[in-house]
Amino acid sequence: MAEPHRLSAGGRIRRSQPLAFRFDGRPMQGFAGDTLASALLAAGVGVVGRSFKYGRPRGIVGAGAEEPNAIVSVGSGAHRVPNLRATEVPLYDGLEATSAAAGLGKRGFGTLAGLLPTGFYYKTFMASAPTWRWAERLLRHHAGFGRVPDSGADPRRAYDKQNHHCDVLVVGGGPAGLAAALQAARAGARVILADEQAEFGGSMLHLEARIDGEPGAAWVEAAVAALRTNPAVVLLPRTTVFGYHDHNFLTLLERRVDQPGTAAERQRLHRIRAQETVLATGAVERPLVFAGNDLPGVMLASAVSVYVNRYAVAPGERLLLATANDNAYRAALDWQRAGREVVAVLDARPAPGGALPEAARAAGIAVWPGQGLMEARGGASGVRCALAAPLSADGSALAGPSRRFDCDLVATCGGWNPAIHLASQAGAKPVWNDAAAAFLPGEPRQRSRSAGAANGAWSLAACLREGAEAGAAAAAAAGFGNGEPVDSPVATDEPPEAPPGTLFLAPHRRPPSRAPRQFVDLQLDVTAADVELAAREGFTSVEHVKRYTALGFGTDQGKLGNVNGIAVLAKALGQSIGETGTTMFRPAYTPVAFGAVAGLDVGDLFDPERRTPMHDWHVRHGAEWENVGRWLRPWYYPRPGETMQQAVRRECLAVRRGVGLLDASTLGKVDIQGPDAAEFLHRIYTGAFRRLGIRRCRYGLMLREDGTIFDDGVTARLGERHYLMHTTTGNAEAVFAWLELWRQTEWPQLKVHFVSVTDHWATAALAGPAARKVLAAAGTDIDLSAEAFPFMQVREGRVAGLPARVFRISFSGEISFEVNVPAQHGERLWAALVAAGEPFGITPYGTETMHVLRAEKGYLIVGQDTDGSMTPDDMGLGWAVREGKPFGFLGDRSLALADHRRPDRLQFVGLAVQDGKTVLPEGAQLVDEPTSGPAPMAGHVTSSYFSPILDRPIALAMLAGGRARAGETVHVPLADGRIVAAKVVDPVFYDPQGKRQRG
Repeated sequence: MAEPHRLSAGGRIRRSQPLAFRFDGRPMQGFAGDTLASALLAAGVGVVGRSFKYGRPRGIVGAGAEEPNAIVSVGSGAHRVPNLRATEVPLYDGLEATSAAAGLGKRGFGTLAGLLPTGFYYKTFMASAPTWRWAERLLRHHAGFGRVPDSGADPRRAYDKQNHHCDVLVVGGGPAGLAAALQAARAGARVILADEQAEFGGSMLHLEARIDGEPGAAWVEAAVAALRTNPAVVLLPRTTVFGYHDHNFLTLLERRVDQPGTAAERQRLHRIRAQETVLATGAVERPLVFAGNDLPGVMLASAVSVYVNRYAVAPGERLLLATANDNAYRAALDWQRAGREVVAVLDARPAPGGALPEAARAAGIAVWPGQGLMEARGGASGVRCALAAPLSADGSALAGPSRRFDCDLVATCGGWNPAIHLASQAGAKPVWNDAAAAFLPGEPRQRSRSAGAANGAWSLAACLREGAEAGAAAAAAAGFGNGEPVDSPVATDEPPEAPPGTLFLAPHRRPPSRAPRQFVDLQLDVTAADVELAAREGFTSVEHVKRYTALGFGTDQGKLGNVNGIAVLAKALGQSIGETGTTMFRPAYTPVAFGAVAGLDVGDLFDPERRTPMHDWHVRHGAEWENVGRWLRPWYYPRPGETMQQAVRRECLAVRRGVGLLDASTLGKVDIQGPDAAEFLHRIYTGAFRRLGIRRCRYGLMLREDGTIFDDGVTARLGERHYLMHTTTGNAEAVFAWLELWRQTEWPQLKVHFVSVTDHWATAALAGPAARKVLAAAGTDIDLSAEAFPFMQVREGRVAGLPARVFRISFSGEISFEVNVPAQHGERLWAALVAAGEPFGITPYGTETMHVLRAEKGYLIVGQDTDGSMTPDDMGLGWAVREGKPFGFLGDRSLALADHRRPDRLQFVGLAVQDGKTVLPEGAQLVDEPTSGPAPMAGHVTSSYFSPILDRPIALAMLAGGRARAGETVHVPLADGRIVAAKVVDPVFYDPQGKRQRG
């Protein structure tokens, strides 16, 4: 497998490790250390994709994250990863890559370019509805890049997440970033250094330079070694910082394993909270815009140096360079040292005379000052020649005849764009700097500082100096060192560069609207003519032009084209680039896979099951399951041959006549402590809690600010400053967040703290007339008599030899003891209670039986009988609202709203079905007249069951003005056409005086 463009020596590749790969089905070969892009160039692949709109053939332009054309899918089947940049895909043996080339032009739309001007989609949409419906189907079918993976999920451990805290986060591992990390680490700070490349070093991996008297690559190795041996430093190569969020919170994506199917994680999402950040993100070379600049074989000058020096690849034979600053001369010298021909260097500046141009002249390279690259010519196979002409003094027009240069590679450099994306995300507004000819980061709004090329420093010496100063200053701001750099690295033998020139759009003999296309955005086919047309059509804001033309909308987010596009717009509007401004950058800096964001929170872990300590016992005894607020709870326990209805009937009667055992571990539990705990509860609940006695319990009702019911539960006072709050199972997390919200933001003066202890305690609830006897038989040092241990109190002691808290709380209406033990003893407690209850016919029961029992008592369930609009009075809970509380309580003023006091509001009632056998469906509508046609809704059924102890159906409902309608008949139309009559009754169907639970 030949590599026609691979140099015989040089580079950082490992020639002893050849790697076989396939691109679009063609077998090829590269070496360890290659990227997919460098291996493709070495193999002579010129066309790697097609553009989005016109489907024009495109070749590789850059060497990093700025690459707009070489977009590929890697892998196959469920392992395929779409829309990766070939410049950032490390080569591995067996790699399979396919071009993501799509676009309308692939089906011939490129020939219709004249009919597809900028704003085509909007204009088509506004033409007429039928026209747009036809066009939309066509556009959606052909548009897009790449293809989603085939059916099937990624391996479960393909992605994970990790959280960090550090004193200084340094973003970028080039010279400035390494200098910053070294200084911060020497000061004693905890440092994280992240860089998107596989190797640290940045430009030192391909430039000829010396630092502290030694080759730049050697200095990089020494610096990385020093950082790696420091235990306070974390190095993250192959890691892109893609988001800078508030409060110095940054998100990073680490590419850990490229080859699919391995056991290790493919990618890891890092979430870092840093005290200080140093943004040493470097700069992206800005291309020149000229006619035919999208032909395969047109590249960035810096990319040429990277491929030659780092990968030993010369992607052509005869190179023509066009530039407006000194950097292109480095590429010319590198190309010549590789044994290739430099046709000429076309410099837009009238008199380039710095050290690098002189070095090029001394090497025999032809330098043409004051020349503009007017047009590149060729075909789908690549560049064949280019036309250039002298420029006028201001560079805005051609001032002489054209000259043809035969070449197969054109490299350009129009300047540098600092990678200010993260600084912009952090709130630093970009500011145009004429001296740097670039947008630089503005005043930082977070604890960050930019350094090096990201801050407009173009020389190596300036990058090293700024990096060291930023690292020392960041460490000092975090509390380490005095802010003065120690032993700062110094660039030696660095040729000085002349100030950069500015040339954004190379002039042509014809205007942009008539000249061969001059592409500003190579991926989305946005031309200079498109930008000028947008300006003529009234789009004067750069943000509007971006959206109208799609400039910078691609996967590269305008890293190459934005500044050139802004310059074209500024000229069209007759204003400066600074006045025109730039778009704001938002996360992500480069695309991030959905899988990395999800991490392990997929499949069974998307909504993890929570299991009680007694789960295994329930499994062994054949429980059927119900999901309740992420918990897996026993629904009912069928015996062989039993239906659900039969099992629930048996369980209900066991509780009413003997004793039942319920796993209530899932109830939310919040431990509340502090000198102001009572005051806090007094405010958060509608009832009075200041004078609640120790070892006593009280029902609490919690409201939102609007006076509607949020949650309810029983809270016990365990000590002078110690309370335990119970919440509903499904609402436990929301209640805890609610408590913290009010403690932290509204009542920070209250000295009170909360800890969620739901998982800390296992709860077994004994209920039924024989509950006291079973608990005594299990063994306890607690006096269980009704006089010593009355209803709504709590005791601490030992049960079955285990330390326990026992609550006399009942959700069944029977004598009940809720025994709480540390979670690790839950199954042991459960087994002891089952053994002690065998002589009494103890029966485990599940959530369905619990619902029947509570409905017989008229106990509501928040979220089932309420829907977020009910007040305490609606639910018959006015007794739980204490009037005239000194501070009041959350929602108290809202209860006085006129709407909350309307007599026709929905109110909580019971329904007795008159036929004595129909179980009404929950959610069924209530009407006043027995009609199957349209009728005003009077209410709805919230809970409905068959009551075994009453031997008839019962239902709970919300009925307009319900309490005043006791004894009336309402009607329930059913789906089968029947209309069932029901009598409005009190919601308490069983033991209305509550004597049984107090026994």
